[in-house]
Amino acid sequence: MYHAVADPTDDPYRITVSADRLDRQLRWLRRSGCRGVGVGALLRARAEGRAHGLVGLTFDDGYADFTEAALPVLRRHGCTATLFVLPGRLGGDNAWDPRGPRRPLLDEAGLRTAAAAGTEIGSHGLYHVDLTTVGDDLLYEETRRSRDWLTELCGRAPDGFCYPYGTVDARVAHAVRTAGYGYGCAIRPPAGLPEPHALARTHIGQADGGLRLRAKRLRHRRGW
Repeated sequence: MYHAVADPTDDPYRITVSADRLDRQLRWLRRSGCRGVGVGALLRARAEGRAHGLVGLTFDDGYADFTEAALPVLRRHGCTATLFVLPGRLGGDNAWDPRGPRRPLLDEAGLRTAAAAGTEIGSHGLYHVDLTTVGDDLLYEETRRSRDWLTELCGRAPDGFCYPYGTVDARVAHAVRTAGYGYGCAIRPPAGLPEPHALARTHIGQADGGLRLRAKRLRHRRGW
């Protein structure tokens, strides 16, 4: 689970990695015999019994630096990824973060550039709100309307949804499934929520070198 790829100096949330660090992390991944792919591709490969050596890579929030900084590094290492975007905030910034710098988000042209480069585009909702705290009407908007909006922008319906802040419960997972998404990504979903609409992910940050990446990979395999 990645977010921004930029200067990580001013980052109280520790969600930013530099392009150089991302390069080293993907180099480590490839030397470990693995290749990064989008989550949709990973799930299809797993269903066909050919997922060995594949690792799902995700980038949340749809920062403009994805096409400028992340995409060239992914290409260099023969990797792809899933980019979860907020169609209600295209061309805006990360206004939901009360601390830290304002970071620009992809606009429509940037979104299409990412998609044309082979990036899987998924929904992160419309405006980045904790869906476990909203009513049914807003939950419908954040799930169904965001899917319809991305379908219009990209020419195909997104299969994946990423829960803002990584939070999900049974009601939200049901809404995502009902809206037509094939899978949903969280961080540490509550026990009892079934895959593929409650997929766990591991946060990767600037401090993660080879030893930490190895430890996180083992911890993720063991279900935390």
